[in-house]
Amino acid sequence: MATEPPPSAESAIAARLGITAGLTVAEIGWDDDCDEALRDAVEALCGSEIVGIDHDDVIDVVMLWFRDGDDDLIDVLVDCIAPLDEHGMIWLFTPKPGREGHVEPEDIADAAPTAGLMDTSSVSASRDWQGTKLVTPHTKRK
Repeated sequence: MATEPPPSAESAIAARLGITAGLTVAEIGWDDDCDEALRDAVEALCGSEIVGIDHDDVIDVVMLWFRDGDDDLIDVLVDCIAPLDEHGMIWLFTPKPGREGHVEPEDIADAAPTAGLMDTSSVSASRDWQGTKLVTPHTKRK
C-alpha cells in the first residue's frame, strides 16, 4: 500500500497560516528575498496563484512582506484592509531578528491598532521570516 510523502515544512507552515482550498490570497511587498518555497506551498494549498492587492474581487488572505525601511507600516496595513473579506486576515511577514530589515515587535504592536487591526498570533514562517497574523477586531466585523 502506497503512502503519501510527509508534507514539507513549508506546507505545514502554510496550513498553520490557515490557507485552505478556494481562498484568494494576495501579496504585497514581494522581492527577491521572500521565501519562494512558502509562496509555492500557499499556492498549492489554496489551489490558485497568489494575486496582487489590486485584484478585482474580495481577498481572503493578504501576505505582506515588510522590512524596516519600506513604506510606512500603518499606511501599508490600511491599504491591505480595503479589499479584505470581513473575516479575512493579513499575515505580516518580517525578517527575523538579526536579519537585514528586521522590524521590532513594538513597531508592529503600535502600527496594527492605529490601522484598525489587532495581532492574534505569530509563527516562524521560514529560516529568515517571522509572521504575525493581523485581523480586524470582532467589534468591527459584521
